[in-house]
Amino acid sequence: MRLSRYFLPLLKENPSEAQIVSHRLMLRAGMIRQQAAGIYSWLPLGLRVLANIEAIVARELDKAGCIRLLLPTLQPAELWKESGRYDAFGKEMLRIKDRAERDLLYSPTCEEMIVDNFRAAIRSYKSLPLHLYQINWKFRDEVRPRFGVMRGREFYMKDGYSFHATLDDAKREYDKMYDVYHAIFKALGLTAIAVNANTGAIGGSMSHEFQVVAETGESALYYDATFDDIRSGKINMSSADMRKLYAAADELHIPEECPVPKERLRETRGIEVGQIFLLGSKYTDAMNIQVIGANGEAIVPEMGTYGIGVSRLVGAIIEASHDDNGIIWPESVAPFKVGLINLRVGDAKCDALCETLYDTLESKGVSVLYDDTEDRAGAKFASMDLIGLPWQLTVGPKGAERGVVELKNRKFGEKQELSVEATLAQLIK
Repeated sequence: MRLSRYFLPLLKENPSEAQIVSHRLMLRAGMIRQQAAGIYSWLPLGLRVLANIEAIVARELDKAGCIRLLLPTLQPAELWKESGRYDAFGKEMLRIKDRAERDLLYSPTCEEMIVDNFRAAIRSYKSLPLHLYQINWKFRDEVRPRFGVMRGREFYMKDGYSFHATLDDAKREYDKMYDVYHAIFKALGLTAIAVNANTGAIGGSMSHEFQVVAETGESALYYDATFDDIRSGKINMSSADMRKLYAAADELHIPEECPVPKERLRETRGIEVGQIFLLGSKYTDAMNIQVIGANGEAIVPEMGTYGIGVSRLVGAIIEASHDDNGIIWPESVAPFKVGLINLRVGDAKCDALCETLYDTLESKGVSVLYDDTEDRAGAKFASMDLIGLPWQLTVGPKGAERGVVELKNRKFGEKQELSVEATLAQLIK
């Protein structure tokens, strides 16, 4: 993509309304624009990151045997009245009427909708287990929407729902998704700490929240120092072993019962990016769902539900990975892998070398944002640092004369002067 033809409205100054780093940097980097309280337009750069995160989440879920569908964002109120949650959910639910005066609501979550689809099609235990998921927009009318996409009213979310013939099978799926979630966050460049959680308005008998350590997090986290070694890459540990480590959030941390010695206990803040629930038969009971069991008896399916805040993850990744100059994207979610900077647009050799690099990288599947504008060099470098692409490739007149370019790693700040061939070999992997 050529920057001269791209829509990237960067801001030089910090927006006054932005209280946390991710909100500030997303506005300055031209990723989002606020349309109303807690409601944002996702501009091209932000949308690319959102799509990359979505693709990773979907890939890992598909590998785990989950089946994707898409549910409507508008739901009939009757389903929620049937489950008993229509009045209980409170003012966070946006309630509306259509022209026929039928009660509708804008989806805050989808347990009732998925159960309704299940009962229309599934009759026998032979169709179980079944795990369905979607990635879709939701709306919750927060009292105080703040922190940009971290706590907006409209948000993009993955929600999954599994159905089982027995509670033991539902527990197996719960444990499986615990592992899958760790794999998802690792693929996103994050180390998430899973903590026991309250089930809240969703309900159920068991729940874990997946938290990313960040100073601006809304949850107080208490955990074994081993998690810091995992986050720093000093040690590798399976999700099964991580589950044995102590971690708790907020009021679920009881100092008198904590098994971790004081010198090993860490206290910090965390951002919730996902949550899983063992629901049991809460919704299938309430909505009178039955299937035929192995012996011909009627059984009520057991359920689990599993959520990931896809749009929230964009902010969480920035909170966990930035410096004073801007964002530092993990390569897996970066909007472009390479930022190509032409220091002297109009110079024949600079232009020719940039075109060769741009065309070759794009043809090999390496996404490039090519700064072919006539801005001064300092502004170009500052813009590239702000948007945080993993690699910066700079072409200047002296280097073009010698057939060399400068390659900078955004995360570590390391710079190398390399030949064109060596540069392409490094970036095309």
